[in-house]
Amino acid sequence: MKTAGIICEYNPIHNGHVRHIAQTRAMLGEDGAIVCAMSGNFVQRGDFAVFAKHARAMSAVASGADLVVELPLPYVLSSAEGFARGGVGLLEALGVCTHLSFGSEAGETGRLLALADCLLRADMPALIGEELKSGISFARARQRAAERIIGKKAEDLSMPNNILGVEYLKALKESGSVMAPLTVRRFGAQHDSDGAESASKLRRLLKEGMKPWGLMPASAARVLKTEVARGRGPVFMEDAETAVLSRLRMLPDESFARLPDASEGLELRLRRYARTMPTVRSILESTKTKRYSMSRLRRMLLCAVLGVEASDSSAPPAYIRVLAMNQKGMALLREIKEKSALPVITKPASAKL
Repeated sequence: MKTAGIICEYNPIHNGHVRHIAQTRAMLGEDGAIVCAMSGNFVQRGDFAVFAKHARAMSAVASGADLVVELPLPYVLSSAEGFARGGVGLLEALGVCTHLSFGSEAGETGRLLALADCLLRADMPALIGEELKSGISFARARQRAAERIIGKKAEDLSMPNNILGVEYLKALKESGSVMAPLTVRRFGAQHDSDGAESASKLRRLLKEGMKPWGLMPASAARVLKTEVARGRGPVFMEDAETAVLSRLRMLPDESFARLPDASEGLELRLRRYARTMPTVRSILESTKTKRYSMSRLRRMLLCAVLGVEASDSSAPPAYIRVLAMNQKGMALLREIKEKSALPVITKPASAKL
């Protein structure tokens, strides 16, 4: 049986995500299966997930996925490269995935594979370092470095879904994965944008007290409506600001030094402003410099709060945490238990690690 893995967040799921799942299944054939490696209660942009992981996993299964497993927190709170490496590593460890499916603006793997090969060149770090000397962001420096090698083809690195896609392909190549890449063209809203069909727009509407259920599949909307009715969502960073600030102010100096992305004094800036600024927003705005993105700073802040250290994301996945599944997913899980060397956790209370 062909099985495609999708690395995702579904924060929350919307109709574009459902099309991606449906188009992936169409490429596999009706007997194919879809496994999602999904972030948990925190997401890669450095924020709280708007709904809890089990509710988002249930909405994914209601929208066409067969099995949802949790992407461990250290990979989630990483750069696009770390997020991709962790997701590919987890899907590979399942032992059942034949394909990796992702959305991209390019809509074809050939263009993105050329970019992946370019970024994996031995001289790329030095070229990026040269570009960084001008004070630009890492993302812009990397694109400029790629332009020096492949010219205008590097423009694909200016689009966020392409960037993630290239990182997935790099991770496949570096790990020697047997999964074949599939990409589905993303139309309209880009990753983390506020377009007509985007998770970002849904989060904004939810924060404003709106009910954007028509922008997501009805089956998923039913799951999330129940969460709202029971007072379990939506959730935003501001809801836990007192706890976040308290935790930051209790941390010793050495905890900041061990954070992911602690370099060039960035952790010192975060430590200083975490102890002097009155809100999470003011901490981030004071720490921000031209070189570093706000998403990177938010991830760093959450890593400090949650105790994630730089070494945590370098280790391979230690277990498989199941969040939701349907009948086909149950059959797939039996196969995973036979083929995977990792322990499978369906009930945390009974886990033996």
